[in-house]
Amino acid sequence: MEAIYGTWPWYVGGPLVALIMLALIKLGKTFGFSSNFRTLCSALGAGKSCDFFDFDWKAQRWNLLFLLGTVFGGALAAYGLSDHQVPPIAENTIGILKSYGFDSAGKAYLPTELFFEMDLKNVLLLLIGGIFVGFGTRYAGGCTSGHAITGLSELQWPSLVAVIGFFIGGLLMVHVFFPLIF
Repeated sequence: MEAIYGTWPWYVGGPLVALIMLALIKLGKTFGFSSNFRTLCSALGAGKSCDFFDFDWKAQRWNLLFLLGTVFGGALAAYGLSDHQVPPIAENTIGILKSYGFDSAGKAYLPTELFFEMDLKNVLLLLIGGIFVGFGTRYAGGCTSGHAITGLSELQWPSLVAVIGFFIGGLLMVHVFFPLIF
């Protein structure tokens, strides 16, 4: 049971991801979660009023099943196979987060001050952040999993550019904007 309850090391998870990607490449499939939004919209009839959603969504049923399996697996792991442990965070990071007002740093899995206190500031942050993520996903032609896992494994140049952009955006958010917001 320790193998199920504990985290898996990189030398187990990495090769498993690589094997899955090799299988997808062999099957001629591409992986990415943001494409499921397009597939769902197409399945619900959005293709009748928008050309972007007008495609054969049934060819992507496997990806919808993967999405459902991920949601189910995450719920199973969180509520059935977890002792609700908090991942270890470096003391220096905890100190920095506490200086920003996150007293739950190191005590909770998510920052409770951001996700469980629904004041106007938090609602706006989550809403604006969601809009930026949605716009960025569409503008970049895919999400982080699609570009960083599928695109890089297929040696696609646009995916390398997108992943570099994701990292730059993440660094800017953490080191420039995060201190300004909090």
